[in-house]
Amino acid sequence: MSGHSKWSSIKHKKAATDAKRGKAFTKIIKEIQVAARMGGGDVSSNPRLRTAITAAKSANMPKDNIEKAIKKGTGELEGVNYEEKTYEGYGPGGVAIFISTLTDNLNRTTGEMRHILSKHGGNLGTSGSVAWMFDKKGIIILDSKKYNEEEIFELLIEAEIDDIEVEDDELIITTPFEQFENARKILDEKNIEITEANIEMIPNTKSEVDLEGAKKIVRIMDKIEENEDVQNVFVNIDIPEEAME
Repeated sequence: MSGHSKWSSIKHKKAATDAKRGKAFTKIIKEIQVAARMGGGDVSSNPRLRTAITAAKSANMPKDNIEKAIKKGTGELEGVNYEEKTYEGYGPGGVAIFISTLTDNLNRTTGEMRHILSKHGGNLGTSGSVAWMFDKKGIIILDSKKYNEEEIFELLIEAEIDDIEVEDDELIITTPFEQFENARKILDEKNIEITEANIEMIPNTKSEVDLEGAKKIVRIMDKIEENEDVQNVFVNIDIPEEAME
């Protein structure tokens, strides 16, 4: 069974249509810079950079922006030095929240995360307080109108994928973290067009909340994601579509 949350798909669809595209670009540019700084600007030998560029193309980011971000990461152009930092905490009802950020000011980001959580009925926890409730997984999304579920499954047998499922127009592949790049490589070699590819924290232990509780969690996730330092936020509940209305 896949742990992929509909939240990720809905976020992706919202980002393509709403006024937050500028913020989405900022987050992707940060990731490209960090990926290039850590692993170099050669896409063929830098899996993290490849994933970031896939996200950039999916968001229709201009090629110029992508190239400048890579050069800032490698030092060819002057750029800000971003640091990776994860935060763990609890939302209303004790729901576990895992937040990944890229920041140029740890004190500012920590203060803002603490403020958002406490203002909305949650609290910031210590490192490791909720991470154990999640498994790190690879999520690869294809266009289900272009590709057949069974054929893709057969193609990826050697990658030992966890699951493959169709949701609306998306073919969602869940892989173990260690097999994420292998699965991507197999698809690339077969010229399979990847719509989106991300590393996600999938809950292995879930909290139970009612509809009103789920709405509160959606509101706090929205507030967290409005912060430009935040790259991703994950929670350990299944969010019903009615909670996002």
